[in-house]
Amino acid sequence: MTLDELIALLRECAGQDEALDLDRDVSGVRFTDLGYDSLAVLQTIGRIEQEHGVQLPDETVADADTPGRLLTDVNDALASAQRA
Repeated sequence: MTLDELIALLRECAGQDEALDLDRDVSGVRFTDLGYDSLAVLQTIGRIEQEHGVQLPDETVADADTPGRLLTDVNDALASAQRA
């Protein structure tokens, strides 16, 4: 999964604050600074799990405080699923 794909899912699941520019590299910006709360992240994770057929650990919601961190967790899960 790419950052662009993740941002598109965030926009679909929770919308976007018009004042924020999500078209730049936001991989290291905290979700809260991007206007997304834990519920928005949880909804996005649910969509990722559903669309890609993977199960992310519960810690992902608590630990993934930036898009970059979430992408690492998602791509690790996708890679593990491909090896299985």
